Parts: sequence; C-alpha cells; structure tokens
Amino acid sequence: MADEPQKKPHLSALVGHTNGLTKPASLAAAARGGGGGGGGGGGTTASSKKLVIKNFRERPKLPDNYTQDTWQKLHEAVGAIQSSISIKYNLEELYQAVENLCSYKVSATLYKQLRQVCEDHVKAQILQFREYPFSMHRNNSLDSLLFLKKINKCWQDHCRQMIMIRSIFLFLDRTYVLQNSMLPSIWDMGLELFRNHVISDKQVQNKTIDGILLLIERERSGEAVDRSLLRSLLSMLSDLQVYKESFEQRFLEETNCLYAAEGQRLMQEREVPEYLHHVNKRLEEEGDRVITYLDHSTQKPLIACVEKQLLGEHLTAILQKGLDNLLDENRISDLTQTYQLFSRVKGGQQILLQHWSEYIKNFGTTIVVNPEKDKDMVQELLDFKDKVDHIIEVCFQKNEKFINLMKESFETFINKRPNKPAELIAKYVDSKLRAGNKEATDEELERILDKIMIIFRFIHGKDVFEAFYKKDLAKRLLVGKSASVDAEKSMLSKLKHECGAAFTSKLEGMFKDMELSKDVMVQFKQYMQNQSDPGNIDLTVNILTMGYWPTYTPMEVHLNSEMIKLQEVFKTFYLGKHSGRKLQWQTTLGHAVLKAEFKEGKKEFQVSLFQTLVLLMFNEGDEFSFEEIKMATGIEDSELRRTLQSLACGKARVLIKNPKGKDVEDGDKFIFNGDFKHKLFRIKINQIQMKETVEEQVSTTERVFQDRQYQIDAAIVRIMKMRKTLGHNLLVSELYNQLKFPVKPGDLKKRIESLIDRDYMERDKDNPNQYHYVA
Repeated sequence: MADEPQKKPHLSALVGHTNGLTKPASLAAAARGGGGGGGGGGGTTASSKKLVIKNFRERPKLPDNYTQDTWQKLHEAVGAIQSSISIKYNLEELYQAVENLCSYKVSATLYKQLRQVCEDHVKAQILQFREYPFSMHRNNSLDSLLFLKKINKCWQDHCRQMIMIRSIFLFLDRTYVLQNSMLPSIWDMGLELFRNHVISDKQVQNKTIDGILLLIERERSGEAVDRSLLRSLLSMLSDLQVYKESFEQRFLEETNCLYAAEGQRLMQEREVPEYLHHVNKRLEEEGDRVITYLDHSTQKPLIACVEKQLLGEHLTAILQKGLDNLLDENRISDLTQTYQLFSRVKGGQQILLQHWSEYIKNFGTTIVVNPEKDKDMVQELLDFKDKVDHIIEVCFQKNEKFINLMKESFETFINKRPNKPAELIAKYVDSKLRAGNKEATDEELERILDKIMIIFRFIHGKDVFEAFYKKDLAKRLLVGKSASVDAEKSMLSKLKHECGAAFTSKLEGMFKDMELSKDVMVQFKQYMQNQSDPGNIDLTVNILTMGYWPTYTPMEVHLNSEMIKLQEVFKTFYLGKHSGRKLQWQTTLGHAVLKAEFKEGKKEFQVSLFQTLVLLMFNEGDEFSFEEIKMATGIEDSELRRTLQSLACGKARVLIKNPKGKDVEDGDKFIFNGDFKHKLFRIKINQIQMKETVEEQVSTTERVFQDRQYQIDAAIVRIMKMRKTLGHNLLVSELYNQLKFPVKPGDLKKRIESLIDRDYMERDKDNPNQYHYVA
C-alpha cells in the first residue's frame, strides 16, 4: 500500500509528457524535487529566476500487467457495445487508457486484438441469416421483407457499434492507423469485416438482392413499399462497395426485361398520347427512385434502359401510329411531350424530323394539287403555315432543324403543281388590296401581306405571279378600286426586297403612269377652259405606257359624235406637248357617269363605256332589238350580251328584256324602264363579271412562257459569249444556276437548237455535245 502514492505521480507525469502540451502543477513540483542541477531548487528564494521544466532522466515505466488489465477493460467495453448493454467504465477513462497504451508502443497489438474481437462478433452474426427461411415467390414476399428488415437491423447495429468503438479507440485510429497506410481505419475495418463475413456470403447476398429486387418490382407494379428500408439496404451495399457487382447489374437486367415486355404490350394496347404519357410517368418514377433510394451512379444506365426499351425500340412505330393525328388535331401538349421524349433518345430527333417533313409534304400536296380547292388554296396554305409555325415555336422549342426542314417541305409541295399557286396567290393579294375589303385594318392587312410573302418565297415560277399580279393591279388602278395606296406601295416594296428592282420595275412604272396622268389632266382642264366650246362632257384620260401595262386587245366601237370630238381635242392637246407619240384608245377600260330622268326623278349611273353606248341609244327610242343595238354600237357579240345582261337582268334594271330570262338571246328586245326606282341617287351598275375564262388564263400563262423563252435565249448567249466553247451538260448546269424559274431539260434543248438555227452558236464538228459561240 505504501507504493501506491508513488504510482500516481508517475502516471500523471506520463500523461503530461505524452500530451506534449502542458504539465500539471504536481508534475512541476516533482521535477523541481527530483531534478539534479537545473537551478529549479532556488525558485522560492530568488524571484528573478525563471522556472524551468525538464523531462525525467528516466522514462517512467508502466506497472506490471497494466497492458493486460487495460485491454481487459477495453475488451469488456467492446463486448458491452456489441451486446447493447451499458458499459461499466467511464468513456473518458477508456479513451485515456487507449492513449496510454498507444504511447507505450502497444498500438500494433491493440489494433490486432480489436480487429479480432470485431471479427468474432461479425462472424457470429452470419448464422442467424443462413438458417432464415426465404423464398422468391410473391406469396412469400412477407418472408423476404422480414429477412430484409433483419439484415438491415444487423447493419444498423453494426454501424452504431463501430461508431462507439471508434470513438473509444479514436487515439489509436488517429495515430498508429493513420501512420500505417496499409491498415484500414477502424470504420473501414468494420466495413471490411461486414462485407467479408456477412454480405459476401453467397446465400445471404442472394437473399438480400432478391428481396430488394422483389420490393422494387412490387413498387413498379403500383404497390406501396418501405422506401426507407430500400434506401438503407442500398446505402449499405454502396458503403460496402458491392453495389455495382452484386446489385446494379441484376437490377438493370431485370429493368430491361420488364420494360421490353411492357413496351411491346402497351404499344399494341394504347393510343400514342396515352403511351407517351405512360413513358413520361415511368421516366419520372425511375428518376424519383434514383433520388430516393438508388445510388446516384445508377441514374444514367437506368434512364438509358427505360428510354431504349420504351422509346428507342418503338420510334418509327410511335410516329407511324400517331404523329399525323396529333398534328391534324393540333394537340400541342402531346406534341410537346413527343418532342421532349424523342430528344432524349439517340436518333429520335432525326426520325421525328423525317416524319414531320413527310406530314407537311403530304398535307400541303392535298391543298395544292386538288383543283376543287383552288378557291380556298391560299387561305388554307396561310392557315397551315400558321399552324406549323405555332407547333415549331411552342412544341419544338424553335429548333432550327425543324424550321429549315419545314421551309424545304413547303417549297417541295407548293411547286408540285406548276404556275397555279403563283396565279392564285396573285389573285388572293388582289382580293385583299381591292376597295371594299372591310375585313382588315391597315395593321391586319400589313400582317396578311407579310404572311403572303412567306408563301410567295417558296414558289419557283415567280414570273407567273408577276403576270397575274400586274393584270389585277392594272384593274385596281384604272377603275380606282385600290383600297389603299399605302398598302399597294407596301406590297410593291416587299416584292422589290424579295425579287429585286428588275422584278418590280414595270409595276412601279404603272404607278408612275397614274401620277403623271393626274398632272396631264390638270393641264388638260386648263386647256379646255381656254377653248371656245368646252362641251358638256367632263373627260378624264389615263395615259398608259405600253410596256408597263398588260396587253389589252383594242376593240373598235361606234362612239357618239360628242365623244369622238372630245377624243380629237385631247389628241391635239397631248400630241402638241409630246410630239412623236402615238395614242391608242382602250375602249374596254373606259367608264362614265350618266345622268338619267325617270318618272320617280333624276338618277346618276356609274357605268362602263359599253353600258354608256347602249343606254345612250334609248335617247333615240324606247325599244331596240339585240341586233339593232349590236349594229349601232359595234360592240363585240359576247361583250354586248354581258353588257345587256347587266342592264336588264341585274339588280338595277334600267332596261326591260323581252322575253324575260337570265341570258340574252338573238332576237331579244330591250325597252327603256321609265318606272325604274332605286333608293340611291347615284347607282353603280356593275358589268356582269365574266369569270376569267380559261382562254384568258392560258393567254396570260403563254405570255409568261414567251417571256421565259427570251430569258433562256439571253442566258444561253450570255454564257456562250463568256465561255466561247462549252459542253452540253455544263451549259445546262450553268443555265439552271442562272434562271430563276423552273425549266425542263427538253425546253432548254429546244432553245439551244433555235439559237443554232439562228447562227448564234454552232455544234462542234467532231463532238455533237460541244458548242461554240459564233461571234
């Protein structure tokens, strides 16, 4: 017992020394008492001297059996932790004990002993699992769940125990283990032991993985499962570094099989929108599984597997089965989903692009090719363009590939029927720019014209458009039927921007003529005022430059003397100012305002020149036959019939036809209607519009083709002049590059032959496919 007081200072000195930081006061006193030399002994008498602390001359020794007794304590503590009972010793005391042992080079032995204790405990755990009944059948899913809970509890207990053990042996972990890179840390050692003795056991591993897969399968089929249990078990596999080899491979194989079968089955059973909705739901579910309990590394292969089996294997089938319906019905949300899903799969966008293009071509062709739809063709094209634009913007995220392919597809189908779309677009523009078009404000009209220009861009034969547009523009300008000069000029500038100044030069010339005519008429009015006999008729003349305007066939009619006199007066006036010019009167384009008296009172009629000539006859008599009118006026037969129809069979019946009927026949008699009544004072009597005859359309188209021939000839001569000698194929290729309208190889060949006949070029004597320019 007498030795005990001496042990304590040794132990406390040991503690103080090994910490290497501070020493307790008792140790300082011991140092003063036991240290030879050093000057510490006189510290109490001389305050000026410093206190110096020195190490022991001899290293203190551990008491006998200290190592063994201390390990016994630690062993008991570890056992208590593993058995989940309370530890007899203070944790700080146990930590201190480990520190003491490590300080005296017992670390290696201590580590081995600790490992052995942990290993024995883990080995003992395996028995409870090996004997556990377990079956993979769905009826025995309860057994699998109990097994999984048991293995999870074992793992949770093991983790908790290793945390406690490590906190006691922390000094060992941070000194000896850290300095030996070959040794695993105490935590890693615990993982290694659990992996080697529990999870690496084939039977246990198979039971665990089978159970996890069964739970996931049940969840996929719609049942509720314990997700926290799955998260804990998969986290265990991940921590033990067996997740990939033991679980992930089998999980992906089963997922592959499940979705392959599901894809095949649902493609047969469901409509495309429902199927795509299901695919989206499955992808969201699998994404949620990754977030909730699967390891993050599984995300990429798992999602790829779902995409491949539910989408990748059925891309073409999905589009063939449902894309046309989605587009026809304009199902925006379903199309958006289709695009998003197809964009996830390799090659998905490309297949979607192909079907998108085919749909546009097929749908567009039905609009363009069917002559019965000509009346509404342009409006349908505009509506279709709006629809596909909206789909690209909202569903396809303004993808450039879809935009470009849409343009190509429009260009393909709109030119399947040459010339007609160009003609109808010109007429559509005419209907919008004509006066009386109340349906659109200026802003709306501008928007419509912009849309028209987009369709116009797709057309190859723009010269056909120009010919019909020019014809309609002439009517609008000459009859004063244009809704808005600003809108006309806006359309002209759009055409100029699109096709260049050469395209619109004649159209611009027509506007120029109208403006010059106004100036001429101001001068003519002044000229007439200076005449001795100005006359009762107020004459307005539009002077048209022949090259700018459409070609009109002149018709010789019998004007009355006053009209002829006025014509001569104007001719004298105009040629006096512009010598060398020739005036040709276009009677078909003339119109007049006539004053008339009826029993009801006075009226004014806005009528064409032909209607004027017929009505003026009734100043001479009340009744005339068709033949008499024809003889007196000199109007061409069909034109006269239409004129009489408008006066006797229309809404404003100034003449009465005998016998009654809609059509004018030979021998019909016409009587002046003195009882004519109308609520308006000034009445416009429209000429019965002869629907544009096939002949008229053909003649316009033929004029276009004639112009094209001149352009082809000019292009050939231009190329040959520059190249001097050229092969046939190269010449044709060059012509295709230069000409802005579609042309067939046969037509080019004819023009080449024509130029050879006219000595502009010649064939090579040895090679008939070679041409030489003849200067």
